[in-house]
Amino acid sequence: MAKSDHQKLKILYILDYLQKNSHQDHPVRASDLIAMLEQQHGIACNRKTIYSDIAALQEYGVDIVSIPGKNGGYFIATRNFELPELKLLIDAVCSSRFLTEKKSRELIEKLCNQCSVHDARLMRRDVLVSGRVKSMNETIYYNVDTIQEAISQNKQITFRYFDWDIHGQRAYRDLEYLASPYGLCQDNENCYLLALSDRHGVTSYRVDRMSDITLLNIDRKPCPELTGSALTAHANRLFQMYSGQEATVKLRFHRSLINVVMDRFGRDTMLIPDGADFFVFTVTVAISPIFLSWIIGFGSKAQILYPDSVIEACQSMCRECLAQYAPED
Repeated sequence: MAKSDHQKLKILYILDYLQKNSHQDHPVRASDLIAMLEQQHGIACNRKTIYSDIAALQEYGVDIVSIPGKNGGYFIATRNFELPELKLLIDAVCSSRFLTEKKSRELIEKLCNQCSVHDARLMRRDVLVSGRVKSMNETIYYNVDTIQEAISQNKQITFRYFDWDIHGQRAYRDLEYLASPYGLCQDNENCYLLALSDRHGVTSYRVDRMSDITLLNIDRKPCPELTGSALTAHANRLFQMYSGQEATVKLRFHRSLINVVMDRFGRDTMLIPDGADFFVFTVTVAISPIFLSWIIGFGSKAQILYPDSVIEACQSMCRECLAQYAPED
């Protein structure tokens, strides 16, 4: 590279070095920048040109703070991501089960590159990925990209779907799936595709159990249940994305479960006091074994009041469970 080309890149080298190495507690001195340019890029300069380049970067909009004095220097005060924001994103990556351990580490490394090496060292020290339950499907990252592309182009997709067998191997279901994708939703730390299928109607699929996704040049089939605000409303009615016949259910919960109800159904849920210790409320949900198990899990603190069909389904599930533990004659 010609000497003039090095000079053109000088200000970019300075910005890159400040982004990676400067910190409020570790300002970068002008002498550090001079040494970096000379040793790493073969660019000779003096303090006057450093001052001029810093001023140009400040005029451009980079928030570089200058600390005067013997132990002073420069540091970037405002970055694309503040430290609390990066920590929040890293925590989300760590806790996402649909990301593999390998992909989680790659994303965390990229996020750490958005701050100084001093902050990145502290964040890496607190990161825990190994030992967490993670997806075993390395292609999920690209599956999501293909699905998003299909949604944006209003196209259908085909894919294969599998279960895990007792040996931890994929057991593919026989037929190829065809679906009109409408949205992606994260629930119970897994990523789901909400779609319209000729075979299953309005349904959901675990993205980490999908493979060989192909975008077709066929428009999606209209699905009002998954269009616009209806998509969010439908997802909120599902428990762990299990579909089922929707019903309006009246429930009676103990007051100690108010936080649980608010977390699950939102603050707009109307809670009506029922005596000193209980409250009642009404919600529309998809009736599935997962929903019934959720109710049963609270024991005597949760009760289905209406409709009778849902009460009977809950009773039937309880009887089946108890039958497993009945003493043998």
